[in-house]
Amino acid sequence: MTIQSNPAPGNGNPPKREAPTRPPVRGASSAPVLVKVPPPFSIRLSQFLWIISFAVGGFTAVYFFIIRQELLPLIADVAREVTEGRDDTTYEVAADIVFWVVFAVMIAVLLVQITLLVSFMSRRLHIRWWQLATLALQVLLVLLSPEWVALGQRGEPIPALLAAQAGLVLLALLSSILPRGIRWTARQHDVRHGPETPTGTDF
Repeated sequence: MTIQSNPAPGNGNPPKREAPTRPPVRGASSAPVLVKVPPPFSIRLSQFLWIISFAVGGFTAVYFFIIRQELLPLIADVAREVTEGRDDTTYEVAADIVFWVVFAVMIAVLLVQITLLVSFMSRRLHIRWWQLATLALQVLLVLLSPEWVALGQRGEPIPALLAAQAGLVLLALLSSILPRGIRWTARQHDVRHGPETPTGTDF
């Protein structure tokens, strides 16, 4: 009769043990992380339309300045029709003032819109209302320009250029208020909780 003896502890191969599960690097309770996510298509389209409007506005301002010498006598004639009996110097000064006021408004609106676009892309709240206010000024320029500065053959393109700029701004604003654009602005920051992607990401 053969008696088989059990191996003594420590002799032979030790029993295999499974390695403990490695804890996750990020847990459900891990701190949120700010991430950079591309804006949705509606916002990128709005940004593109704004940039095109800046190009049109810049071209309009440069063209308006180039034809200044031709516009001044025509603006003086309009002032003469409004108020008669003054000397020519008064009308020339009035024409010069009208021209530079309109030109300053063109440049100021353009610079303000550029600044507002930077703030808008940084997701500052209520920027759309300020952009809408600049659009109202542009519409006012479109309506008043044929009466005061868009005079003569060289001045005929000015209302069309101003209207084109205002139209691009209107399209940019409409694109920015689409649902995904509104949600993108309202989030202000894209946050990642653990390994998940940012909640509400729009591409």
